[in-house]
Amino acid sequence: MDEKYLTQEGLDKLKKELEYLKKQGRIDVAEQLKEAISFGDLSENAAYDEAKENQANMEGKILELERLISSAKVIQETGNKGWVQIGSYVTIKEGATEERYHVVGEDEANPMENRISFKSPLGQALINKPQGAEVEIKTPKGSLKYKILKIE
Repeated sequence: MDEKYLTQEGLDKLKKELEYLKKQGRIDVAEQLKEAISFGDLSENAAYDEAKENQANMEGKILELERLISSAKVIQETGNKGWVQIGSYVTIKEGATEERYHVVGEDEANPMENRISFKSPLGQALINKPQGAEVEIKTPKGSLKYKILKIE
């Protein structure tokens, strides 16, 4: 099984979601099934079919979370602040624009929150680069050059 890199915050969030689904989520689906069964004939009962589908989706999500949590490798904060690593906060500059990103595992990536995967094109370009380095990534709109201003 592949290791999945997660921050401690990300692992805690997944554990909390798993706990919720195992407890409250299952109760909610059971209630939904109970209500749908009360409508009668199950062979033509759309509410029952929907409740069964919801149950299957939730159980699949529970299995997915359990696998992810069991294979998770928590990103350790290192004293090596001079090089970009998984878990680093990196301030980069492209033209006149400065952005700060958190380099995380692919399961925690969320570009809207400036959390980029170390496997993304930008993440791959930044990993193992020192402060002050310039990196270039190719995009459909052409090449972009970034300078690493700060690594935390």
